[in-house]
Amino acid sequence: MLKEFKEFIDRGNVLDLAVAVVLGVAFAAVVNAFVDYVLLAIIGAIFGEPGFSFLDFELNDVIIGLGTFIGAVVQFLLIAFGVFMMVKAINAMKKPTEDAPASPSEIELLTEIRDALRQR
Repeated sequence: MLKEFKEFIDRGNVLDLAVAVVLGVAFAAVVNAFVDYVLLAIIGAIFGEPGFSFLDFELNDVIIGLGTFIGAVVQFLLIAFGVFMMVKAINAMKKPTEDAPASPSEIELLTEIRDALRQR
C-alpha cells in the first residue's frame, strides 16, 4: 500500500494540483488586496463609503445584502479575468505544434504490399 501511494505521488498529478492550489491562494490574496485597497478606496472616494455596503437595505427586520453580493460579483469577475489573462499568456508562450504528416490508410498500405508482391 505504501508503494502504491508513493507511485501515486510520483505521477506528478498531485504535485501539479498542489502547485495550482498554492498559486490560486496567492492569486486570491492579490485580488483581495486589489479589491479591498484599490477598488473599494475608489468607491469610497466617489460615494463617500468604501465598499458597496451602502446598497444594503432592511426589509421587515431582515437585512438584504445587495452591496455584499455586488462586492462578491466584482471580486469574482476580477479573479476570472486574471485567470483568463494568465491562461492567455501561457498559451501565447507555447510553441505551435506541427501537424504530423498524414499516414496512409490501411487500404493504401495493403495495395502497396500487393503491388510489391506482384512485381516479384
